[in-house]
Amino acid sequence: MAQEMAMLHDIARCSACRACMVACKQWHDLPADMSTPFEGQYQSHATLTPTTWTLIRMTERTDDKGKFNWDFVKTQCMHCGDPACAKGCPEEAIDKLASGAVVINEEKCVGCGYCVANCPFDVPKINPQTHKSTKCDLCFDRIEEGITPSCAKTCTADALQFAPYEEIEEIARQRVAELKAEGHPDANVYNPQGVGGVHMIYVLPEKPMVYGFNPQSKTPVSIDIWKDVVRPLGKLAGAGALVGVLGLAAVKGLTGKKKQDDDENGKGEH
Repeated sequence: MAQEMAMLHDIARCSACRACMVACKQWHDLPADMSTPFEGQYQSHATLTPTTWTLIRMTERTDDKGKFNWDFVKTQCMHCGDPACAKGCPEEAIDKLASGAVVINEEKCVGCGYCVANCPFDVPKINPQTHKSTKCDLCFDRIEEGITPSCAKTCTADALQFAPYEEIEEIARQRVAELKAEGHPDANVYNPQGVGGVHMIYVLPEKPMVYGFNPQSKTPVSIDIWKDVVRPLGKLAGAGALVGVLGLAAVKGLTGKKKQDDDENGKGEH
């Protein structure tokens, strides 16, 4: 059985070189978004796109002491432990692998957009060319071969680390202790339990809200109702309808056979 893995993004170490973005496109053979308009800033895209699965968000802010800060946050699929996208997919086209990677099966995907609507992190996007949902797959194919995901492999600032889940948790705790000792009393590990924990863990020098993270992120209750109540009932209703149709066909078949037998035996004459 594959070992559960996780990736760590240490925001304090990120230099926004964007090598991770390039490596992601190279490994997955994703084209450049040539139509993306210039937004008047260094950030390459306003958000993730069907062909940009990881993005360095750049945010300018001034802290309580008047100090200017430029924050760099790597954005991609969080690979939730309790993925709303997989729960909501009516075609069961999204799988959570033993490694922790949450992966879309494009052959099964019908482009319904349920995953897009229910992701707490607004990650999946529908590709208008293929009409399929797309997102970061944590380079699951590399993981299966014992190779580090392309983004973490290419990071020269040591801002991205990839290792077994428990090891990443320990590294994150140690980094938070270091940041607090360096004068960041609000340093913390962002790993929201409302979504079953994530396999893309962050070390944040400040509170999650500063970087646009919701500390209360959770799997929508509506998805649990859909998965555990509505969908099973729908399948039962569908099965019931099928049984009814088959039953009716069987009755009609038997009735027709009996009439034919009666006619042959002269019982059908009046």
